[in-house]
Amino acid sequence: MALFSLEGWLFLLRWLHFLAGITWIGHLYYFNFTQTPFFAKADPAVRTGMLAGSLVGTALWWFRWGAMVTFGSGWLIILHEWGRMGFGGFFDSSYGWAIFYGGILGSLMWFNVWFVIWPAQKVVIASATQVAKGGQAIPEAAARGQRSGFVSRTNTLLSIPMLFFMGAARHLPFAWQPTPGSKLGALILLALVIAVVEANALVGTTGPGKKMLSSLSGTFWGGFVLTAILYVLLELLFRR
Repeated sequence: MALFSLEGWLFLLRWLHFLAGITWIGHLYYFNFTQTPFFAKADPAVRTGMLAGSLVGTALWWFRWGAMVTFGSGWLIILHEWGRMGFGGFFDSSYGWAIFYGGILGSLMWFNVWFVIWPAQKVVIASATQVAKGGQAIPEAAARGQRSGFVSRTNTLLSIPMLFFMGAARHLPFAWQPTPGSKLGALILLALVIAVVEANALVGTTGPGKKMLSSLSGTFWGGFVLTAILYVLLELLFRR
């Protein structure tokens, strides 16, 4: 049967990647589009109940493990493509650069989930549980929750260019002809974007970047503008 051939196993790996990615990004959008606006208007007792109960904890379980499976399966796919095309051939193709950009942005989002958002939310949930039992809130919970919110909005912003480049790898072939100089430029561009976006999420609590992330419309516009900037600059770097 074709499903049990090498191509069949690769198809199943991609299928797993899609399923896990939908689970992950779906929960990311739930938190940002539904839960956060609801919490902003809900009574404190309602928020505490949702945090101390199983709703938020269950959603976070699917959220973080969806991210983990997406991350692991995605890098297995990229490693296979490196082996099939050769490392040099991979980075000589528009497919390689598009999937690499998408993969690195997705990897940054995975890092944010496991090493920023989830640790912060554990403190927030523990604090709400203590309050629900008549105890005192954990002093650092509010600040950790705010930081988690900035990083979650940052992941929402990054999901827009990440999904663009993932889809573009196969469905929007670019007229690119990489050179050693353009490849270095593409790496520097990606590193700068990661540094600026992540610094905005992790450092400080005020400023233009934080104001942008404070609303869904600002986050969306930031994501679309970042996508356009990356696309145009890569076209200029790699144009024939």
